[in-house]
Amino acid sequence: MSLLSRTVLPEANRLLASLPHAVILLEPGLRIASVNPAAEQFFGQSLRRLVGSTLAQVMSFSDPRLLERLNDFETPVSAREVVVALKGRGARRIDINVAPVADTLGWQVLTIHDNSATDALGDDSGGIDNAVLRGPEIMAHEIKNPLAGIRGAAQLLARKVDERDRALTDLITSEVDRIANLIDQMQKLSRRTTSPVEPCNLHEAARRAIDVIDAASATQPSPVRLIEEFDPSLPAVLGSPDGLVQVIINLVSNAMEACREVDDPRVTIRTRFASGLQLHTTDSGKPVRLPVELRISDNGPGIDPSMRDHIFEPFVTTKKSGQGLGLPLVRKLVRDMNGRITHERDEEAGLTHFRLHLPLARETRKKLMKWRSGT
Repeated sequence: MSLLSRTVLPEANRLLASLPHAVILLEPGLRIASVNPAAEQFFGQSLRRLVGSTLAQVMSFSDPRLLERLNDFETPVSAREVVVALKGRGARRIDINVAPVADTLGWQVLTIHDNSATDALGDDSGGIDNAVLRGPEIMAHEIKNPLAGIRGAAQLLARKVDERDRALTDLITSEVDRIANLIDQMQKLSRRTTSPVEPCNLHEAARRAIDVIDAASATQPSPVRLIEEFDPSLPAVLGSPDGLVQVIINLVSNAMEACREVDDPRVTIRTRFASGLQLHTTDSGKPVRLPVELRISDNGPGIDPSMRDHIFEPFVTTKKSGQGLGLPLVRKLVRDMNGRITHERDEEAGLTHFRLHLPLARETRKKLMKWRSGT
């Protein structure tokens, strides 16, 4: 028996860790005995913190009768479109399945499918968004002409400044090029074409975005603290370098504006490896994992609850002078990279989170698979 256990259990643990859905092992009394990585991500807590807690301590059900059903540990339970509240993470709409563990009295296995995440990660219909984003296609010629003039002026200025200031003129030139490339991409939005993707260093894109934001506020320094929490061990992601910079600029700028009026305003940019998230591409239907997460958080008052489900739609904005096109463009750029973006409000911590999930670069993904298999 001991030999069989040594042979089977590691494989079973590996399979559980690979599942995209949250799996929770419950001991008698609905107390958490173990969870897989997808469950850690769902609850926003580590295995160490979850183990020993009761299910009611980390998740409350809108219908208390369901919890009563779960207490009947001998009967399987399946429920769809259940509304639950997670500690510190707000409401979720989920499907759950609970089954007793064979030959182990009182133990149960609970699986969760987060429909709220599925809705946020759903496919674009493309019709409305593409129609709205055609404005830059029409104005491209008028915008590119002054951009060319700005670029030329920056190149001339670079010849006259000392080496210390050369970085600023280089930044102007590179940003003009990036904006021109972005306009080219926006021109293609209505034709549903995407820019080619390539291996990208996520941290390089983030720091370049921060440099642009710092340069833009050089004459009027912002009171907002930018905090970097980067995982240096992250491998390359598959994406568009310029697209990533634009996405991060938009999200960080929005976050800084959202918390500007609070005491000790701060925006945190965090990267981490978050296993478990998976999507199905519309082209091939093959599953694609999105294990790299970039999270941008601010301690502002948050978005009006009545608008939170619509922030990625065109013309939806809380800004007096905003047009409501920034986040729809961000979502389009992210999806062009086979990534996904979600938004959530943590009322307990007083934080607003935007999470960007991206796939690994192809060759990096293969190396990781070989490393995990031990070959």
